[in-house]
Order: sequence, then C-alpha cells, then structure tokens
Amino acid sequence: MKIPFSPPFIDQAVIDSVMDTLRSKWITSGPKVKELEQEMLNLTGSRAAICVNSWTSGAIMMLKWFGVKEGDEVIVPAYSYCATALCVLHAGAKPVMVDVLDDFTIDPIKVRYAITERTKAILAVDIAGWPCNYNLLNAVIKDSAVTKMFYPETENQLKLGRILLISDAAHSIGATYGGVPAAQKSDIAIFSFHAVKNVTTAEGGCICLNLTDNFNVAEEYTYLKMYSLNGQTKDAFTKTMGSGWRYDILFNGLKINMPDICAAIGLAQLRQYKDLLLPVRKKIAYKYNNTFSLFSWFVPPPLSNDERESSYHLFPLRIRDITEEGRDQIIEYLSGKGITANVHFIPMPMLTYFKSIGYDIQDYPNSYRQYACEISLPIYPQLTNAEIDYIIVNVANAVKEQIYKTKMLKKAS
Repeated sequence: MKIPFSPPFIDQAVIDSVMDTLRSKWITSGPKVKELEQEMLNLTGSRAAICVNSWTSGAIMMLKWFGVKEGDEVIVPAYSYCATALCVLHAGAKPVMVDVLDDFTIDPIKVRYAITERTKAILAVDIAGWPCNYNLLNAVIKDSAVTKMFYPETENQLKLGRILLISDAAHSIGATYGGVPAAQKSDIAIFSFHAVKNVTTAEGGCICLNLTDNFNVAEEYTYLKMYSLNGQTKDAFTKTMGSGWRYDILFNGLKINMPDICAAIGLAQLRQYKDLLLPVRKKIAYKYNNTFSLFSWFVPPPLSNDERESSYHLFPLRIRDITEEGRDQIIEYLSGKGITANVHFIPMPMLTYFKSIGYDIQDYPNSYRQYACEISLPIYPQLTNAEIDYIIVNVANAVKEQIYKTKMLKKAS
C-alpha cells in the first residue's frame, strides 16, 4: 500500500471550475478571485478578505502596511515554519522568538515578558489547525502597562493605538474559538492555500481583516488590493470592463496578486469545505485519537474543548519519552511500509540560517521537546478506512519496536 502525506483534493467540481476559467479566456486576477474572497468572508465572518499569491507575501505586505520597519520588533513563536520569521526580516524588523506551550501554540506569558518599546506586532501561529489562546493574547496587548509602552510612528499605528495581533492561520481555516470563526479573534488573520493545505489554490493565501472601528475597512480593502498590484489604480480586468486603459501608480507596492486560474481551484474546494471536507478530516482525526488513546505512549493532540476547535489540518502524533533519533526511525519504518509521514516543524532556531544570526534552540526547550517526539500522520478526505487502519497498525508496530530497542539499549548500557 502506498499512502502519500497530503495530496490535493481534486474532484470534478475543481476540474469544472478550472475549465470554466480557461474557457472564459481570463486567467489572471478577475472574477474568480473576487468570488473566492467572498467565500472567505462567508466562512470567517471577517470584515474584508484580500487574496494574494502566498501566505508569506501577504504577511510581508501587512507588516509593511502597519509601518513595521528596521529597528522594530515582532514577537513570533520559535516553533513554526520559517516563513513566520522570514516575513519579519523582509519587512526590515527583528523577529523576537519565544517558546510555546504543550499545545504547540505561542506562550502568552512569555509574549508578555518579550514586549519592549520596540514591539510593533505579534505573529501568533495556529499549529496543526489549533487556535492560539487569543483571549490571553488580546488581554496582554490591551493591558494598560503594555499600551503605555507602544509608540505609534505611522497613521495605522496611531489608529490602532497598540500592538498589532496577527494570526498566522496557515493551518486553521475553519477552526473556531468561542463558537465563532477563530479568524475573528485577531486584528488580521492570514491563511495559506499552499498545495498541502485543507483548501488549496496550488499556491496562494488570503488576508482577513477584523480591524477596530478606527479603520475604514472598505478603504483598507481597496488600498491593499492596489498594494498587491504594484500600487496600481486599476487591474487588468477592471480596464477590460470599460473603465479605460489609463492607470496610475500611487505608491511603491508589491506584485503579489492571485490569478483566477488559482482561485478557481480553491473556490470549488471552499464551497464544499464546511459540509464535506472539514467533517471528513474531523472524523479521521478522532479515529486516530480514539485508537491511539489505548496506548500509554500516546500524547493526545489538542482537537477540541469548550472554547476551541481545530481545523484538523494535521494530526500531530506525539510519542511519550521518545528521542529525536527514535522518532526519525519510526518515520523510516513507516516509509518502508509505504506510508509517508512528516514532522511539523523543525523549530526555527535549529535551522542553519537562524543559528547564523544568533538564535539558539537551548533558549526554547519546550519547542524542542514537542518537535523531538512529533510525527504528522496523513489526514485528508481521500483516505479510505482501509488506509487509515493500515496507518494505525503500522504506527503501533513501529512505536512498539522502537520502545523495545530503547529498553534493550538501556539494559546494555
């Protein structure tokens, strides 16, 4: 049996949507992008949605929009994909890394201690689909002692009057918090539509705005659409609709717009997401969870509680008292059985580039602890019951074998 890690969900509805775009003769940014933005508003209940060509470019744009620059600081978790910190560096600022909690998410207490007069934003990462503790994070940034430390230097910083809270929602499309979409719990939530995500556009992302009433969200939407197209007053589709060819460049923007050919893929998936794709993911996650709970070595991942519910993007299996090397051997065992597993994530301070600029994994012990025992198992709608059972049996056998090897090595020493 061959089981890939995370193939895209491509059904006839997706194919029809793409073919419709091709037949329309309009493949760059146009009506399909607008439809996808509307579907994101329907799903998240946000005040505005701007589609872009990747999560990373969207995050860079929003940091620049807020006026983040050289000398500023943005707090990020050490346990995340590299883009979380790279976008800060691309904006010219310094990523200030803090450790995570046992549920993989950024530790609000460590965030509080990391805040300085140079802190302009917090990038909180929803790992595996599980939302961060946004109630605590909001309490931190709205605390009077913290707001007194905030020195606005741009118009948008003055309007907000405090540290900007951005949700790195790359994993958490469809997650909920307090009975509402989790995206509503931050000022800005940025989603990823990369090929392995719950909803994909091959490459792409979406910025959802839930800014305070000090902002005119409709004006911000118009501005950000221009920002994503080089600061240009008209996109190509608008010009073809009879508004004339003449345009202007109002400011130094970026070229990060999403094309319709990509939006068509995500649009067909998103329209099936709440009723089909997300429930299937949830069912698989709980089958894993309920079965592995029979084993003493299993550390359950956060899936749902009275406050939060995951989007079930990943199933982050954790194995109690395993070493990093032992974890890697389990992944090799699974590979030998035709099962492709993964690890999310190598903490950023362990990566060569971040080590070269001064970050040390020893400063983030819980990030390492979670990473060393984590294996991301396949979880996607196309998995059959037979494949899920095959994965479960082979994981159990692999862990049993590894635990036995560890015991024998301890006896030998």
